[in-house]
Order: sequence, then structure tokens, then C-alpha cells
Amino acid sequence: MIDPLARWAEYGEKPDFAGLLTFAGQPYTEDPAELNGVDVAIVGAPTDDLVSDRPGTRFAPRAIRAASAPPGRHLVAGIDAFATLRVVDYGDAAVLPADATASHAAIAQTVGQVVAAGAIPVVLGGDHSIAEPDIGAVAATRGPVGLVHFDAHTDTGTQVFGVERSHGTGMYRLVEAGAVEGTRYVQIGLRGYWPGEEVFAWQKQRGIRSFFMEDVRRESVEEVIGRTIGLLGSGPVFVSVDIDVLDPAFAPGTGTPEPGGMSAAELLWAVRRLGLELDVVGAEVVEVIPTAVGSADITALAAERSVRELLTGIALRRTEGRR
Repeated sequence: MIDPLARWAEYGEKPDFAGLLTFAGQPYTEDPAELNGVDVAIVGAPTDDLVSDRPGTRFAPRAIRAASAPPGRHLVAGIDAFATLRVVDYGDAAVLPADATASHAAIAQTVGQVVAAGAIPVVLGGDHSIAEPDIGAVAATRGPVGLVHFDAHTDTGTQVFGVERSHGTGMYRLVEAGAVEGTRYVQIGLRGYWPGEEVFAWQKQRGIRSFFMEDVRRESVEEVIGRTIGLLGSGPVFVSVDIDVLDPAFAPGTGTPEPGGMSAAELLWAVRRLGLELDVVGAEVVEVIPTAVGSADITALAAERSVRELLTGIALRRTEGRR
């Protein structure tokens, strides 16, 4: 285990721009044996070979790490997630450029190692096709999971440009494979012009619940998240955040932006509440295309903070004795 803070130990923290780049300056390992006793492991999935539009999300895991800040007490929640949870950065899956099959297998293997150790994998994408291997790896051990899916798009198409495996089909494939329970699958933030009626007809058959941005605006994010928690119930849940759920004002660096989305404040509150109220067994944040360096990249910063807020909710849940 490598501790990026070792050379700054006397100060208790290091500058964001110095030392080994890990998520929030957390210890780094690539050894599965060192996952023993870990609560959360950050995993990078730097691949974007299956996008239908603008590429670039392969650079996002580094950008999200670079946008992260040192640990600290959450001013509202009153807790430091990194003091309550043992978090490590487990590095990147061994993806291969231009070989999506090999990359997905590597992601599934790396996430599977985290799950086998009893830790929660938090995956930094990468395009949204990584949902299939990372959620699949969690379900392979935990059984079918519920899914809270923040996105402008459903990603439940049967094909995109005639291709069955892409960043727009992963959720369909996961439901059909039995890894995600349709009746415990909630989509939040949908808007725009895709997909068509046939996809929503399939979703209705599988019991999938969709909250459009119109619903979020009309009912409030608090109401939508409250209803989501009720729909998911007490079983294991995976949280998937496609950064394009945010309005482009808050997340300009993404491949398929759609105006009229959530604010950063709404998303951060929502994921923290989910971490507190649900049995979160895995998470991902995807579709970030870096646009600047470090915290100047506001899209990567929003992605980093969504992870941090989710961890804060999970930490609060642990302190209350809920697992």
C-alpha cells in the first residue's frame, strides 16, 4: 500500500497538485490481498470505445482524481467520510484501446476483486458501456441489484446505429441478463428526444420507473428521491451517475449534453441521501470528458463531488448502525 500523504505526514494533508495522484489522496494499491478490511475501493475504467458521439471519457478517471480535494468534515452532514470509512484507490482496470471486449473483461475482473473482498466498488468511467461489466460483477456476487440511474438518456436501447453493445444499450442488457431487477430500477433526469416509444414500452413491461426532468421540476428533487427510496426498498442497490444528467451549465464536458438538466446542488444532495437511506453496494460516475486541469475542470469536479457526497451518505448510514 502506498500512502500519498507520507512525505507530508507532519502537515496532515498534501497539496492537491503534488505527490501521487489518487482519489482524495487516499492510499493506493493494485494488490487484491490489500483490500482486506477496506470499505470502499475506487476503480478507474478509462475506456470510451463504445460511444456514439464525442469521445474523450477515457481521460476522465485521471481528471476526476485530479479534481479531488483532501478529506475533510462535511459542513452540513458533520462527518468526514474518509475518517469513518476505509477508502483506497485501487487504480485502473487494465483496459486495452480499440478492444472493448478485453476492456470490459478487465473492468469486470477488477470490480469483482473489490466485491470479493467485501468492499464497495466506486468506478470512475469511462463511457456508460462500463455499466455492463461493473454492475454485472457486483450482481455476480450479490445477486440481482436495484439500480438508481441518473441520466438524460435511458441507455436501454436494443442497439445504437445497429450495434448491440454501446453506451446506449448497457442497461437493457443488464435487465435482460437478470443482473438488474426491473421492478427496482429507477431512472432520474430523462429529457431530450431519445429513445423512442418502443423502448419505453419495453421498460413498462419490465416495471422500470422513469422520472423525467419535468417530474423533478414539478415535484422537487426531494420528492423524487423520497419516492425512489420507497421503490428500491431494503435490498442491494447500485447507483449510476451519468454526468449528462446535469445541465450543461454545470457539466459542459460530456459527449451527449442535453439542456434543461439537474443542477449540481440537486445531484449532490440526491446521492448523499441515497447513500444514507439505501444499501448501496456499488456506484459509478461516467461520461466525463475533461476540459481543463484539476479543479478548474468543472465537469470532473462535479463528478468527484458526487462520489464524495455518496460516500458521506454511506458513512452516515454506518454511524447509525445501518448496513
